[in-house]
Amino acid sequence: MFKDRDDAAHQLADRLKAYSTQRPLVLAIPRGAVPIGKIVARQLGGDFDVVLVRKLRAPFEPEVAIGSVTENGWTYIAPYAAAVGADQDYIAEEKQKQMATIYSRRVQYTPIRAPIDPHGRVVIVVDDGLATGATMISALHSLRQRQPGKLVCAIPVASPEALEKIRPMADEVVCLLAPENFRAVGQFYRHFPQVDDEDVIALLAT
Repeated sequence: MFKDRDDAAHQLADRLKAYSTQRPLVLAIPRGAVPIGKIVARQLGGDFDVVLVRKLRAPFEPEVAIGSVTENGWTYIAPYAAAVGADQDYIAEEKQKQMATIYSRRVQYTPIRAPIDPHGRVVIVVDDGLATGATMISALHSLRQRQPGKLVCAIPVASPEALEKIRPMADEVVCLLAPENFRAVGQFYRHFPQVDDEDVIALLAT
């Protein structure tokens, strides 16, 4: 159990301290992971940015991920998508909606600069937790195409199933908790408020 995102961030940074001499690039998946990523980057003496991916929502159950899409349009579709009613037409429409959100966030978050180039660097991708692992799968896939020197996935908590899905996609996975009784990420934080766009913009600007 973590007190809040700051507590989780400090614990993650402690597990990642071997990278403190390598000026890693810490990339957070907005919005919930941004406060965590900011602290981890500061503790490790690294650079900080966001990696923009969006989950694709199940029909009639927007909290359930049926896949995810990256900033360049690469799409991951979960094997169970059709079983929950997501046909090809639905997926195409949902993908366009989420791509529009990604574009809007890029304009908001980094209006006067390009994303930091991960090529050849130690890249640490951070989220506040993994339920299905869908967004992390897309994030790791998109970054692998950019040829980082080492690709690390760092999360405070994950379902065991999500952890197994993402392990092959990273060079190293650091996860503090992978409980069998996992139901939702917020279950493992005493204080888990929503992070809004204004918070993200402020953290990226400092």
